[in-house]
Amino acid sequence: MSGIYIHIPFCKQACHYCDFHFSTSMKKKEQMVLAIAKEIGMRKSEFENEIVETIYFGGGTPSVLENSELQLLIDTIYENYRVSENPEITLEANPDDLSKERIFELSKSPINRLSIGIQSFYEEDLKMMNRAHNSAEAINCLTEATKYFDNISLDLIYGIPGMSDEMWRQNIETALSFGIPHISSYALTVEPKTALRKLIDTGKIAEPQDEVASNHFMILVETLEKKGFIHYELSNFGKENHFSKNNSAYWLGKKYIGAGPSAHSYDGEKRGWNIANNSLYLKSIQKNVLPIETEILSKSDRYNEYIMTGLRTIWGISLDRIENEFGSEYLEYLNKQTQKFLNDDLVFIENNILKPTAKGKFLTDGIASDLFYLNLEE
Repeated sequence: MSGIYIHIPFCKQACHYCDFHFSTSMKKKEQMVLAIAKEIGMRKSEFENEIVETIYFGGGTPSVLENSELQLLIDTIYENYRVSENPEITLEANPDDLSKERIFELSKSPINRLSIGIQSFYEEDLKMMNRAHNSAEAINCLTEATKYFDNISLDLIYGIPGMSDEMWRQNIETALSFGIPHISSYALTVEPKTALRKLIDTGKIAEPQDEVASNHFMILVETLEKKGFIHYELSNFGKENHFSKNNSAYWLGKKYIGAGPSAHSYDGEKRGWNIANNSLYLKSIQKNVLPIETEILSKSDRYNEYIMTGLRTIWGISLDRIENEFGSEYLEYLNKQTQKFLNDDLVFIENNILKPTAKGKFLTDGIASDLFYLNLEE
């Protein structure tokens, strides 16, 4: 299974917390779509022996593209790659782009999965984050989208300053009221050089508190699991047969091509990333040069990636795989580093699979960093 990720580097406005690559100027949108299509064609040799099972439009805000532009990119993939009979084709979308008419148009397109950036149903939260939509648009788009799409995911953010436990519960219940089969939920994080960082530093917004985020996370897990959701990755919850195939492929180490500015790629041995600059990306593609840097992953790099992704998912870390793929030295190191977390009931081992406990789930990134092997001779 392989996937193609397409990064659409445009947004109507900048959310205060976002540090992804995008531009709020749409002047080069048509030019960019043609350039991404060209890159997709230029890279077909990378997947000569692969079958594409997922196509994912991320960003940025992919829903700012016209349906004809999305169709052009999908057609380009079909022209240059072998695509499975029923691929998962996901469009990340903002509520303000999902009018009744647009949703109907999308339902007639090859796109069969929507990932909608709701973030919160509270007006004050949306204004604080500088989201482009309001709470009424969030409700309206879900009302319409669920009429035409069975496979919908929505994003929610927790740990927002001023959000009480009851408000957070209400956000979850509102999402559930639409029968959504997948929810991705993240703690509000303060990245360097973002507007949110500046607003906090100047005292205009309170600093998010880890204790609040941890409590919201526990409420999220408890509520969704009671409703039949499977907590299959730290930030992702899905009903049976509604896990994100695209993201699951990332976590399971499958190959993918990332097209567009700042997009990342992985082929099992090396990782690549496109230049995160729209103008330089366009100039490079015009010269028939791929604007990509690559690095060959060392054994310890691959081990560390497996530790990070494995600990975050329901599939866990296979101790057998550690020994077979990386060797006894890595397994001995992992067992040694794991001991303190076993003692503190933050992880457990079952059927030779290492997983976080309920108590340890919120701390998995920190636990993983302690299990990384940083100084091994290659």
